[in-house]
Amino acid sequence: MDVAVVTGAGRGLGRAIAERLAERGLSVLVTDVDGESAERSAAALGSAGWAESLDVRDADACRAIAVSAAGRGRLAVWVNNAGVLQPGRTWEQDAGAIDRMIEVNLRGVVHGSRAAIDAMLPAGGGRILNVASLSSLSPAPGLAVYGATKHAVLAFSISLQAELRDAGVPIEVRSICPDTIVTDMVRDHVHDPQTALQWSGARALEVGEVADRAVEVLYGRPLTTVVPRWRGVLARGIYAAPRTGLHLLPLFKRVGERNRRRWLDSVRG
Repeated sequence: MDVAVVTGAGRGLGRAIAERLAERGLSVLVTDVDGESAERSAAALGSAGWAESLDVRDADACRAIAVSAAGRGRLAVWVNNAGVLQPGRTWEQDAGAIDRMIEVNLRGVVHGSRAAIDAMLPAGGGRILNVASLSSLSPAPGLAVYGATKHAVLAFSISLQAELRDAGVPIEVRSICPDTIVTDMVRDHVHDPQTALQWSGARALEVGEVADRAVEVLYGRPLTTVVPRWRGVLARGIYAAPRTGLHLLPLFKRVGERNRRRWLDSVRG
């Protein structure tokens, strides 16, 4: 039996990815720092799922989860999805919030990947998916620290794949950079004006469509995928010419503010 581990799967994208992996016939270990939400997600998977509490900031805990998963079968998939968002201007943010974003969003991915590799090596290989963000690729005022952590996740993913290939290790690493997804994490901060840039796309993405793409990415050839693709082209263009890009950001922010208010009005209506 092939087994998958999904972190931060108590709700939102992580839960949806877990559901799709179960549909593919994998036994899924649902993990979340909130053990009760993990239990609910696992229960929805029926016999294909079980749950354990996991704080991804704890390297030993990540290794213990990998051992637990390997005890049920071959650890074939590990999805580093757990993440936290705290918008705000960098100099105004609480130091604790900054530390938490760095520890969960980046260190959690590193710890999870290391734990997965340790368990996958004896089993002959596997696949790792790291959830980054569109903010990995473009300046994101109001999300500077969050974007920095996701940029680091992207860099780590590509370099880790290079290390594995150089060592001849049959483990594939993929990363996905989605635009804004309508999740609880986004809803929690939708009233914050600092999140306006998140809403500058044509529309916010639904959890299900991103989960579908995430599983495609996991088993596909491209090392990195942006959802939607056109936003990735635009973001990379801004990053390649940052001075020009910074001049354009106020325009995108105005579009985002308009979209954000429209979304709020639709919810209220």
